[in-house]
Amino acid sequence: MTNNKPLVVSLWGEDPVVLRARFQEYGYLHFKKYVADEKCQRLMEQFLEVLSPHIVCDKKTKLPALMGEPFFETDPVWDEVYPKIQALESFHSFFHEDDITDLMRVVSGGEVFVYPMKMARMATPRKQGYETPPHQDAHSHHAGPTMAGIWVALHDMTEEMGRLKMLPYSHLDGVRPVFEAQGVGGVQCEVYDHETTWHVSNMQQGDVIIFHSCCVHKAEPNTAESAARLSIDTRFCDYGAPVFFTNLEPHHGWRIESLDWDYVYRHWQSDRYQNYWQNYPNLF
Repeated sequence: MTNNKPLVVSLWGEDPVVLRARFQEYGYLHFKKYVADEKCQRLMEQFLEVLSPHIVCDKKTKLPALMGEPFFETDPVWDEVYPKIQALESFHSFFHEDDITDLMRVVSGGEVFVYPMKMARMATPRKQGYETPPHQDAHSHHAGPTMAGIWVALHDMTEEMGRLKMLPYSHLDGVRPVFEAQGVGGVQCEVYDHETTWHVSNMQQGDVIIFHSCCVHKAEPNTAESAARLSIDTRFCDYGAPVFFTNLEPHHGWRIESLDWDYVYRHWQSDRYQNYWQNYPNLF
């Protein structure tokens, strides 16, 4: 029997020492309405331009809505639209702007390195059983203890749309064994018998969750009638910490033939965030 409790909310402006202590205690931090609505809305609208006619804006709810058949990460429709999302300059630069990097530095306590791999999540209804299973990023990203994930809600998210769930204190037990599982990533980590309480809340546009590389997290299924869930995330670490080479590719570039950095960069207006990691001192 599992129980849900609300996410513990942190406030921007709290003493950084307090925030870092809370991060080390729970394994995550949750900031309400941290990113400006306008910034999230603008990126969501750009996503929807690419996702049409599969996912469009519902004129009544103003939320993303599935118009055709549901699809899952690696399905043909997903593979068709995802490179176009990856090619959006605004998507990549989103995580390098001051509001995001300021938050990263507060958690880290110093300078940070933002991973090149940026992830966009599209969870459609009527595809239950394919949601992300419990896992740790330390395994999937071959990451050390200073790496953390940062996740942003591009729109309001209710329980029926599926939410990001955190397993508090789970980071304290280190990296766990994994086994094959259905869903995004294809693997699930061990969840121990005593770990019965998850933290989860409805999200508002601009909410941010930062989580430790060993904090177990998962997605709820999208049980909505038509609403799709769109979110974005990436990883960061203390500057100089080791970064494994697979994190230097576009997300899913290893399996979608056309999805490489030349494709991603071909229409960008600036070269500021192109190949910025090439002189990073600790790649392996």
